[in-house]
Amino acid sequence: MSLADLIKPHIRSLAPYQPGKPMEELEREMGIRSSIKLASNENPLGPSPLAVEAMRNAASEIHRYPDGASFALRAKLSKRLGVAGNQLVFGCGGDEILELIAKTLIGPGDEVVYGWPSFAMYPIVVQGFGANSVQVPLTDGFEHDLDAMLAAITDRTRVVMVCNPNNPTGMSFGASEFELFAAALPDDVVLVVDEAYFEFVRRPDFPDVLSLIAKRPGTLVLRTFSKIYGLAGMRIGYGICDAELASYLERARHPFNVNRMAEVAALAALDDAEHVARTLEVNAAGVEYLTVELGRLGVKTWPTDTNYILAHTGSGIFEELLETGVIVRPMTGFGLTEYVRISIGLPEENERLIKTLSIILESRGADS
Repeated sequence: MSLADLIKPHIRSLAPYQPGKPMEELEREMGIRSSIKLASNENPLGPSPLAVEAMRNAASEIHRYPDGASFALRAKLSKRLGVAGNQLVFGCGGDEILELIAKTLIGPGDEVVYGWPSFAMYPIVVQGFGANSVQVPLTDGFEHDLDAMLAAITDRTRVVMVCNPNNPTGMSFGASEFELFAAALPDDVVLVVDEAYFEFVRRPDFPDVLSLIAKRPGTLVLRTFSKIYGLAGMRIGYGICDAELASYLERARHPFNVNRMAEVAALAALDDAEHVARTLEVNAAGVEYLTVELGRLGVKTWPTDTNYILAHTGSGIFEELLETGVIVRPMTGFGLTEYVRISIGLPEENERLIKTLSIILESRGADS
């Protein structure tokens, strides 16, 4: 018997998440310098300065274990959100909250319904616990088909996940359609609403999912410090849900799952209103600039409530941009072979992307 024979079949067949290579390694491999990364939806302004200062001050304490209950962060965040402290669950990024949900709620034979394309970790987490993904195609306009998602629910469905705004498409849905969707869900199905990008949302009718938790206890909202606060490298996210559901997730959580520096950084970042405001300003300007300029180049884009844009560039564009040191995210893994996802960068980075893409498309036109 080989080692592979000992591995659970659903793990043996699981395709792992494929992160992008570090910029330094790409530059070494391709012989380029001064590359720009517009692939991972990171904050182009960097981390919250208050968070950096707080981590610097706390560095001498890293021989101590973290606060396993995230006491100070829990108190500040619960006050900010207007929820009880025991309604919060913290994790090593939002990914760990997804794993806690899966660990607590699903197993072999169970089903999890979600729209597709969406966050790449959904199928990985679901299959990792032996359950089955029920992927409901987005509409032709890359919006969630909430009616089709309801129709996909069976007596084996344990969890329904919606990413709003959706990654990688950037599209969001409004309060009225969400309320109808949530009201139609069976009570024995847990609703997970992934709001990793909610701080960037500009639509006025964005759903207030937190208010739903009191009416529908089987609801969880997932958020992160990675995007607006620029703490992606610290890996800290959180879930907001009914206290009973939170208590079960806490039982599944490893002690000290959030490291000390991440807690300190998140606590300080919550006070950094200036950094948040500047991030939103840069992002809004970048979205407008890229939307206009990509349109001028004949590249179709979709409205976005996030810090990235989905663009139909044609096939091979990712590779050609990469050769010049401009890194975007190919959508091949989602079945969108002619699309890329472009993170909003600093003005000079956005301008470089457009200039480079313009040259590529012009060259293609000359060759045809």
